[in-house]
Amino acid sequence: MPHTETPGTEAAPATRLRWWTELPLILLVYACYSAGRLVVRGDVSDAVDHGLAILRVEKALYLNAEHPLNRLFTREPWLGIPADFWYASLHYLVTPAILVWLFRSRAVHYRAARTWLMTSTFIGLIGFTLLPTCPPRLLDASHGFVDTMAHYSAYGWWGGEASAPRGLGGMTNQYAAMPSLHVGWALWCGVILWRYGRTRLTRTAAVVYPLVTTIVVMGTANHYFLDAAAGAAVMGAGLLLAPAVMRLADRAKTRFPPRSSVVPADSSATGSPIVSAGCQTSAGERIPRQRHPEPGYGPGTEPGASPSDAGEGAPAPAR
Repeated sequence: MPHTETPGTEAAPATRLRWWTELPLILLVYACYSAGRLVVRGDVSDAVDHGLAILRVEKALYLNAEHPLNRLFTREPWLGIPADFWYASLHYLVTPAILVWLFRSRAVHYRAARTWLMTSTFIGLIGFTLLPTCPPRLLDASHGFVDTMAHYSAYGWWGGEASAPRGLGGMTNQYAAMPSLHVGWALWCGVILWRYGRTRLTRTAAVVYPLVTTIVVMGTANHYFLDAAAGAAVMGAGLLLAPAVMRLADRAKTRFPPRSSVVPADSSATGSPIVSAGCQTSAGERIPRQRHPEPGYGPGTEPGASPSDAGEGAPAPAR
Protein backbone atom coordinates (compact mmCIF):
# COMPACT_ATOMS: atom_id res chain seq x y z
CA MET A 1 0.00 0.00 0.00
CA PRO A 2 1.57 3.34 -0.94
CA HIS A 3 2.01 5.58 2.06
CA THR A 4 0.95 8.81 0.46
CA GLU A 5 -1.81 11.20 1.29
CA THR A 6 -4.27 12.25 -1.35
CA PRO A 7 -4.27 15.87 -2.45
CA GLY A 8 -6.78 18.08 -0.77
CA THR A 9 -6.61 16.47 2.66
CA GLU A 10 -5.43 18.27 5.75
CA ALA A 11 -2.35 16.08 6.01
CA ALA A 12 -1.14 15.59 2.47
CA PRO A 13 2.67 15.26 2.55
CA ALA A 14 4.89 16.69 -0.14
CA THR A 15 6.78 13.40 -0.42
CA ARG A 16 6.02 9.78 0.20
CA LEU A 17 6.48 8.77 3.83
CA ARG A 18 8.78 5.83 4.40
CA TRP A 19 9.10 3.78 7.56
CA TRP A 20 12.90 4.03 7.54
CA THR A 21 12.62 7.82 7.78
CA GLU A 22 9.68 7.84 10.20
CA LEU A 23 11.23 5.43 12.72
CA PRO A 24 14.36 7.54 13.41
CA LEU A 25 12.12 10.61 13.77
CA ILE A 26 9.94 8.88 16.36
CA LEU A 27 13.00 7.62 18.20
CA LEU A 28 14.49 11.12 18.19
CA VAL A 29 11.37 12.58 19.78
CA TYR A 30 11.30 9.84 22.40
CA ALA A 31 15.00 10.40 23.12
CA CYS A 32 14.30 14.12 23.60
CA TYR A 33 11.41 13.23 25.90
CA SER A 34 13.59 10.91 28.00
CA ALA A 35 16.53 13.31 28.02
CA GLY A 36 14.27 16.19 29.03
CA ARG A 37 12.91 14.22 31.95
CA LEU A 38 16.45 13.25 32.95
CA VAL A 39 18.25 16.57 32.57
CA VAL A 40 15.61 19.00 33.81
CA ARG A 41 15.29 17.87 37.40
CA GLY A 42 14.66 21.18 39.09
CA ASP A 43 15.01 21.90 42.77
CA VAL A 44 13.39 19.35 45.09
CA SER A 45 12.03 21.97 47.47
CA ASP A 46 10.45 23.88 44.58
CA ALA A 47 8.93 20.65 43.26
CA VAL A 48 7.43 19.88 46.67
CA ASP A 49 6.06 23.40 46.94
CA HIS A 50 4.44 23.08 43.52
CA GLY A 51 2.87 19.76 44.48
CA LEU A 52 1.43 21.19 47.70
CA ALA A 53 0.15 24.22 45.79
CA ILE A 54 -1.74 21.90 43.45
CA LEU A 55 -3.29 20.14 46.42
CA ARG A 56 -4.42 23.48 47.84
CA VAL A 57 -5.98 24.49 44.53
CA GLU A 58 -7.79 21.16 44.28
CA LYS A 59 -9.06 21.54 47.85
CA ALA A 60 -10.39 25.00 47.02
CA LEU A 61 -12.15 23.53 43.97
CA TYR A 62 -13.47 20.56 45.97
CA LEU A 63 -11.48 18.11 43.86
CA ASN A 64 -10.15 15.15 45.80
CA ALA A 65 -10.19 12.08 43.56
CA GLU A 66 -6.61 11.09 44.39
CA HIS A 67 -7.06 10.09 48.02
CA PRO A 68 -10.02 7.67 47.67
CA LEU A 69 -8.54 6.05 44.56
CA ASN A 70 -5.14 5.68 46.20
CA ARG A 71 -6.67 4.10 49.30
CA LEU A 72 -8.65 1.69 47.12
CA PHE A 73 -5.61 0.62 45.09
CA THR A 74 -3.55 0.18 48.26
CA ARG A 75 -6.23 -1.85 50.02
CA GLU A 76 -7.15 -4.09 47.06
CA PRO A 77 -4.17 -5.79 45.39
CA TRP A 78 -6.37 -7.13 42.56
CA LEU A 79 -6.82 -3.50 41.55
CA GLY A 80 -3.49 -2.02 42.60
CA ILE A 81 -1.20 -4.55 40.88
CA PRO A 82 -2.87 -4.36 37.43
CA ALA A 83 -2.94 -0.59 37.78
CA ASP A 84 0.81 -0.54 38.36
CA PHE A 85 1.39 -2.71 35.29
CA TRP A 86 -0.91 -0.42 33.31
CA TYR A 87 1.03 2.66 34.38
CA ALA A 88 4.47 1.12 33.85
CA SER A 89 3.95 -0.44 30.41
CA LEU A 90 0.97 0.67 28.30
CA HIS A 91 2.32 4.21 28.03
CA TYR A 92 5.17 2.83 25.91
CA LEU A 93 3.27 0.10 24.02
CA VAL A 94 -0.13 1.41 22.96
CA THR A 95 1.04 4.74 21.53
CA PRO A 96 3.68 3.25 19.16
CA ALA A 97 1.25 0.48 18.17
CA ILE A 98 -1.36 3.03 17.12
CA LEU A 99 1.26 5.00 15.22
CA VAL A 100 2.22 1.87 13.27
CA TRP A 101 -1.44 1.01 12.63
CA LEU A 102 -2.11 4.52 11.41
CA PHE A 103 0.95 4.48 9.15
CA ARG A 104 -0.02 1.19 7.55
CA SER A 105 -3.78 1.46 7.21
CA ARG A 106 -4.63 5.18 7.46
CA ALA A 107 -1.57 6.71 5.83
CA VAL A 108 -3.48 9.71 4.53
CA HIS A 109 -3.98 10.88 8.13
CA TYR A 110 -0.66 9.74 9.58
CA ARG A 111 1.45 12.87 9.14
CA ALA A 112 -1.05 15.20 10.82
CA ALA A 113 -1.56 12.78 13.74
CA ARG A 114 2.17 12.23 14.21
CA THR A 115 2.87 15.97 14.13
CA TRP A 116 0.12 16.54 16.69
CA LEU A 117 1.63 13.96 19.04
CA MET A 118 5.18 15.29 18.70
CA THR A 119 4.18 18.92 19.13
CA SER A 120 2.25 18.12 22.28
CA THR A 121 5.17 16.11 23.65
CA PHE A 122 7.54 19.05 23.25
CA ILE A 123 5.03 21.33 24.97
CA GLY A 124 4.95 18.85 27.85
CA LEU A 125 8.75 19.00 28.08
CA ILE A 126 8.48 22.76 28.47
CA GLY A 127 6.08 22.16 31.34
CA PHE A 128 8.55 19.79 33.03
CA THR A 129 11.23 22.46 32.67
CA LEU A 130 9.27 25.42 33.98
CA LEU A 131 7.21 23.66 36.63
CA PRO A 132 8.96 20.70 38.29
CA THR A 133 6.29 19.08 40.44
CA CYS A 134 6.52 16.49 43.18
CA PRO A 135 3.97 13.70 42.57
CA PRO A 136 1.65 12.70 45.42
CA ARG A 137 3.59 9.49 46.16
CA LEU A 138 6.74 11.47 47.03
CA LEU A 139 5.06 13.85 49.44
CA ASP A 140 5.41 13.39 53.16
CA ALA A 141 3.35 10.47 54.48
CA SER A 142 1.30 12.94 56.53
CA HIS A 143 -0.49 13.93 53.31
CA GLY A 144 -2.04 10.49 53.13
CA PHE A 145 -0.61 9.04 49.90
CA VAL A 146 0.93 5.58 49.41
CA ASP A 147 3.29 4.79 46.56
CA THR A 148 1.54 1.72 45.15
CA MET A 149 4.43 0.92 42.80
CA ALA A 150 6.76 0.66 45.78
CA HIS A 151 4.03 -1.14 47.73
CA TYR A 152 3.65 -3.82 45.03
CA SER A 153 7.19 -3.72 43.66
CA ALA A 154 7.65 -7.45 44.34
CA TYR A 155 5.14 -8.17 41.55
CA GLY A 156 6.83 -6.20 38.78
CA TRP A 157 10.15 -5.09 37.34
CA TRP A 158 9.95 -1.63 38.87
CA GLY A 159 11.28 -0.59 42.24
CA GLY A 160 10.29 2.32 44.43
CA GLU A 161 11.17 4.96 41.84
CA ALA A 162 8.23 5.39 39.46
CA SER A 163 8.08 3.03 36.50
CA ALA A 164 11.85 2.76 36.03
CA PRO A 165 13.34 -0.74 36.26
CA ARG A 166 15.10 -1.62 39.48
CA GLY A 167 18.47 0.06 39.72
CA LEU A 168 17.66 2.64 37.05
CA GLY A 169 15.56 5.01 39.11
CA GLY A 170 18.36 7.57 39.13
CA MET A 171 18.07 7.83 35.33
CA THR A 172 14.60 9.35 35.36
CA ASN A 173 13.18 12.62 36.59
CA GLN A 174 10.61 11.75 39.24
CA TYR A 175 9.48 15.37 39.49
CA ALA A 176 8.09 15.51 35.93
CA ALA A 177 4.48 15.26 37.04
CA MET A 178 2.99 18.40 35.47
CA PRO A 179 1.56 17.86 32.89
CA SER A 180 0.72 14.16 32.78
CA LEU A 181 1.80 12.88 29.38
CA HIS A 182 0.48 9.47 30.39
CA VAL A 183 -2.97 11.03 30.19
CA GLY A 184 -2.07 13.21 27.20
CA TRP A 185 -0.81 10.33 25.08
CA ALA A 186 -3.76 8.17 26.14
CA LEU A 187 -6.11 10.94 25.03
CA TRP A 188 -4.33 11.12 21.68
CA CYS A 189 -4.76 7.36 21.28
CA GLY A 190 -8.43 7.65 22.14
CA VAL A 191 -9.08 10.40 19.60
CA ILE A 192 -7.26 8.49 16.85
CA LEU A 193 -9.13 5.26 17.58
CA TRP A 194 -12.48 7.04 17.72
CA ARG A 195 -11.89 9.01 14.54
CA TYR A 196 -10.33 6.35 12.32
CA GLY A 197 -11.52 3.11 13.87
CA ARG A 198 -14.39 1.43 12.10
CA THR A 199 -15.56 -1.13 14.64
CA ARG A 200 -17.44 -1.01 17.90
CA LEU A 201 -14.38 -2.47 19.66
CA THR A 202 -12.12 0.39 18.59
CA ARG A 203 -14.73 2.95 19.60
CA THR A 204 -15.02 1.31 23.01
CA ALA A 205 -11.23 1.27 23.44
CA ALA A 206 -11.14 4.92 22.41
CA VAL A 207 -13.23 5.80 25.47
CA VAL A 208 -11.95 3.23 27.96
CA TYR A 209 -8.20 3.67 27.47
CA PRO A 210 -7.84 7.40 28.34
CA LEU A 211 -10.48 7.15 31.08
CA VAL A 212 -8.81 4.19 32.81
CA THR A 213 -5.37 5.79 32.38
CA THR A 214 -6.61 8.91 34.17
CA ILE A 215 -7.91 6.78 37.05
CA VAL A 216 -4.67 4.79 37.18
CA VAL A 217 -2.31 7.77 37.35
CA MET A 218 -4.27 9.16 40.30
CA GLY A 219 -4.84 5.84 42.08
CA THR A 220 -1.15 4.94 41.93
CA ALA A 221 -0.32 8.40 43.37
CA ASN A 222 1.80 9.33 40.37
CA HIS A 223 -0.26 12.37 39.35
CA TYR A 224 -2.80 14.83 40.66
CA PHE A 225 -6.10 15.42 38.94
CA LEU A 226 -4.84 18.79 37.71
CA ASP A 227 -1.83 17.02 36.17
CA ALA A 228 -4.27 14.93 34.14
CA ALA A 229 -6.23 18.05 33.16
CA ALA A 230 -2.99 19.75 32.11
CA GLY A 231 -2.09 16.71 30.00
CA ALA A 232 -5.39 17.08 28.14
CA ALA A 233 -4.78 20.82 27.72
CA VAL A 234 -1.32 20.15 26.29
CA MET A 235 -2.83 17.82 23.69
CA GLY A 236 -5.34 20.52 22.79
CA ALA A 237 -2.55 23.05 22.31
CA GLY A 238 -0.60 20.58 20.19
CA LEU A 239 -3.64 19.96 18.01
CA LEU A 240 -4.00 23.70 17.36
CA LEU A 241 -0.29 24.17 16.60
CA ALA A 242 0.20 21.06 14.44
CA PRO A 243 -0.95 22.69 11.14
CA ALA A 244 1.51 25.56 11.62
CA VAL A 245 4.29 23.08 12.41
CA MET A 246 3.55 21.17 9.21
CA ARG A 247 3.58 24.37 7.17
CA LEU A 248 6.97 25.29 8.62
CA ALA A 249 8.28 21.82 7.81
CA ASP A 250 7.03 22.12 4.22
CA ARG A 251 8.69 25.51 3.83
CA ALA A 252 11.95 24.12 5.16
CA LYS A 253 11.79 21.26 2.66
CA THR A 254 11.14 23.73 -0.14
CA ARG A 255 14.00 26.00 0.88
CA PHE A 256 16.45 23.18 1.52
CA PRO A 257 15.49 20.44 -0.94
CA PRO A 258 17.35 17.12 -0.69
CA ARG A 259 20.23 16.66 -3.08
CA SER A 260 19.41 14.44 -6.02
CA SER A 261 21.81 13.12 -8.64
CA VAL A 262 20.89 14.26 -12.17
CA VAL A 263 21.40 11.55 -14.81
CA PRO A 264 22.53 13.14 -18.13
CA ALA A 265 20.33 12.33 -21.06
CA ASP A 266 21.73 10.00 -23.70
CA SER A 267 22.40 12.28 -26.67
CA SER A 268 22.69 9.30 -29.01
CA ALA A 269 19.14 8.24 -28.20
CA THR A 270 17.49 11.58 -28.92
CA GLY A 271 17.43 13.46 -32.19
CA SER A 272 18.93 10.63 -34.26
CA PRO A 273 16.84 9.32 -37.15
CA ILE A 274 15.72 5.68 -37.18
CA VAL A 275 17.72 4.16 -40.00
CA SER A 276 16.12 0.75 -40.11
CA ALA A 277 12.56 2.14 -40.08
CA GLY A 278 11.47 -0.86 -38.06
CA CYS A 279 13.20 -3.48 -40.23
CA GLN A 280 15.51 -6.01 -38.63
CA THR A 281 18.35 -8.07 -40.00
CA SER A 282 19.57 -11.39 -38.80
CA ALA A 283 22.93 -11.82 -37.11
CA GLY A 284 25.80 -11.36 -39.55
CA GLU A 285 23.59 -10.03 -42.35
CA ARG A 286 24.48 -6.81 -44.10
CA ILE A 287 21.85 -4.28 -45.10
CA PRO A 288 21.40 -4.54 -48.88
CA ARG A 289 22.05 -1.60 -51.10
CA GLN A 290 19.03 0.53 -51.64
CA ARG A 291 17.20 -0.58 -54.77
CA HIS A 292 14.11 0.44 -56.63
CA PRO A 293 11.24 -1.97 -56.08
CA GLU A 294 10.86 -4.50 -58.88
CA PRO A 295 7.56 -4.99 -60.60
CA GLY A 296 5.32 -7.64 -59.15
CA TYR A 297 5.88 -6.82 -55.53
CA GLY A 298 2.91 -5.37 -53.83
CA PRO A 299 2.90 -3.21 -50.77
CA GLY A 300 4.08 -4.90 -47.62
CA THR A 301 6.45 -7.31 -49.47
CA GLU A 302 10.18 -7.01 -50.01
CA PRO A 303 12.31 -8.52 -52.74
CA GLY A 304 15.07 -10.82 -51.75
CA ALA A 305 18.63 -9.66 -52.12
CA SER A 306 20.62 -11.01 -55.04
CA PRO A 307 23.82 -12.92 -54.41
CA SER A 308 25.78 -9.97 -55.67
CA ASP A 309 24.09 -7.74 -53.12
CA ALA A 310 24.49 -10.04 -50.23
CA GLY A 311 27.89 -11.38 -51.09
CA GLU A 312 29.04 -14.97 -51.49
CA GLY A 313 28.32 -17.28 -48.63
CA ALA A 314 25.65 -14.99 -47.19
CA PRO A 315 22.51 -16.76 -45.95
CA ALA A 316 19.44 -16.48 -48.15
CA PRO A 317 16.92 -13.97 -46.89
CA ALA A 318 13.81 -15.33 -45.28
CA ARG A 319 10.62 -15.08 -47.27
